[in-house]
Amino acid sequence: MKIGIFSECYHPIANGVVASIDALCDGVRAAGHDAFVVAPSGSSAVCVPSLPLPTRTAYRLVLPLLDRRARAHVRSYDVIHTHSPFVTGWMGARLARRFSIPLVFTYHTQLEEYAHYVPFERKTTRRAATTLTRTYANLADTVIVPTSAMESRLRGLGVTAPIAVIPTGIDVERFVAGRRNETLRERLGATKLILLVSRLAREKNIELAIQALAGLEDCVHLVLAGDGPARGALEGAAQAAGVERRVHFLGHVPREELPDLYASSDAFVFPSFTETQGLVLAEALVAGLPIVAVDTPQSRDVLDGHGLLVSPRPDAVGFGLREALTMQRGQSAAHLALKQFSLRLQADRTIEIYQGLLAERRTA
Repeated sequence: MKIGIFSECYHPIANGVVASIDALCDGVRAAGHDAFVVAPSGSSAVCVPSLPLPTRTAYRLVLPLLDRRARAHVRSYDVIHTHSPFVTGWMGARLARRFSIPLVFTYHTQLEEYAHYVPFERKTTRRAATTLTRTYANLADTVIVPTSAMESRLRGLGVTAPIAVIPTGIDVERFVAGRRNETLRERLGATKLILLVSRLAREKNIELAIQALAGLEDCVHLVLAGDGPARGALEGAAQAAGVERRVHFLGHVPREELPDLYASSDAFVFPSFTETQGLVLAEALVAGLPIVAVDTPQSRDVLDGHGLLVSPRPDAVGFGLREALTMQRGQSAAHLALKQFSLRLQADRTIEIYQGLLAERRTA
């Protein structure tokens, strides 16, 4: 099969969507099929025209245009799999309809939780985001979600299209093989390290982790792996809480270096409640780290009884972290992650959907 992967963002952008696309492409290709990324990026198989945005960002303004050669390439695809309900998503949907190609859509983002980025009235923006999600998802032959919680959410929004729950996979073997780096711990001057891996953005609720740190002993430090538009605000929050010396901003950490970072930490904190899954939760599970996460349906789905689920209050998160720092690494959690979040499992279940849709088209 030839699969077209349509996305609004791809390398050099580093986020959960890009990581998910890479994981899917690797799995599809390992199974003997072809995967072609269609995105506004020079590293994609088909580069969609785009313009730079008037801000310092790697994201671009996508233009819904493909030349004759690119359209001919898309026409050869057996399945179109979109990863955005925006420009590339609608482009993929239009081409799928024109060329009678099955359309699959992976729901990565709760758009209404990002309303603060749009300079309009909040309720109106959230309502528009909900309408966009429902309308676009109902165009698909199958919608893929990473957790059962997101299936329930989409049904609640009025999505009637078939939905398949397929967790986004990670390179389990790589994260199991992480090695503890004592040099890093000594350089930070910490007896206990709490790790948070995330894009630094308002919707990730990272300030909650900083506030929780203020209630812990001075020997406990928080390491933030990631970068983003909220870094300055978070540095200010650390200073206001009096923990600026115990919060370490590492900036962007290459994925190949993350396993050692997990292995070098004593606990993992996950304060976000806007994720559809949270790849980093699966990574922390594989590494066997004690986990403290804000209690959400999707976090419950991913952790499946492992980790500590707490309310989104600094004292509750702090209490959970204090307990987590007394716990040992959990091998049972690593076995859970191996069964649920392997790249092979994600690829096999997604390929089954592709093949089922193609069989339905042939029968019709």
